[in-house]
Amino acid sequence: MSGPSADAVDRLHLVDGTFELYRAHFSKRPGHSDPAGRDRKATVGLVGSLLALLQDDAEAVTHVAVAFDHPIRSFRNDLFAGYKSDEGVPPELREQFGPAEQAVAALGVTVWSMDRWEADDALATAAVRFGPRVGQVRIMTPDKDLGQVVSGSRVVQVDRIRGKELDEAAVIDKMGVPPAAIPDLLALVGDSADGIPGLARWGMKSAGAVLTRYGRLEAVPDDADGWDVKVRGAAVLAERLAAERDDALLYKQLATLVTDVPLPQDLDDLRWTGAPRDAWLAWCDAVGARDWLRDRPHRWC
Repeated sequence: MSGPSADAVDRLHLVDGTFELYRAHFSKRPGHSDPAGRDRKATVGLVGSLLALLQDDAEAVTHVAVAFDHPIRSFRNDLFAGYKSDEGVPPELREQFGPAEQAVAALGVTVWSMDRWEADDALATAAVRFGPRVGQVRIMTPDKDLGQVVSGSRVVQVDRIRGKELDEAAVIDKMGVPPAAIPDLLALVGDSADGIPGLARWGMKSAGAVLTRYGRLEAVPDDADGWDVKVRGAAVLAERLAAERDDALLYKQLATLVTDVPLPQDLDDLRWTGAPRDAWLAWCDAVGARDWLRDRPHRWC
């Protein structure tokens, strides 16, 4: 991969808005209601987290976008009935998906609202599309799915909760496989957060060993006698994979992020020049937080 040009952007920050919204909703922070009495704890918490990011000198944010699942359902639900949906989402949280996007837009930050695709697909697309044009893409989420687009130290994941940054070497250390094999790994071991069941008896250690040797599910022999890697319980694991290979390949498809979502913005459109004052103050009034949020943005456009 060639290096960035002299006028390239130093960093692009890609934020998982759905994760931040959920995190704020289930946090211990005090609740908040708007003047109409509607719960806005998650929305205000999301905004507070985004403001902290924009004001973080160490992060040096210049170009940023936030992606949301809106609704939770995507094309993957058409492929597999058990895939994650909005079933069980607290109604007071579900009602804030739209207001949360409006809040981010009021801050002057690009919003990607996903319906057919997921927020993760938008983040993956942006990382792949813009990665060669920036010094570093920083994907702000601990979601292990996004590890599949991490590349060297050019595209990294940032877990703000734990204060960890994962480059490609760190992803391999954590997951046991290189980024490209993460969908295969999740197909075998499952991903409860996304409703992917995986295959019985397969664990991280066995899946990591097999995929490190063969690279992808399609290349793993059906018969353990054909394996040239030592794995405990290999015969049982191979039998399970042979019997459920079609299911495993479907799970891999579910876990594979789309990297060609038709995002309308170019890189220059993601530059954050500051909050539009009138829109920001109008949002503060609407959410009932003008007294303590009106002056929080450190830059105005």
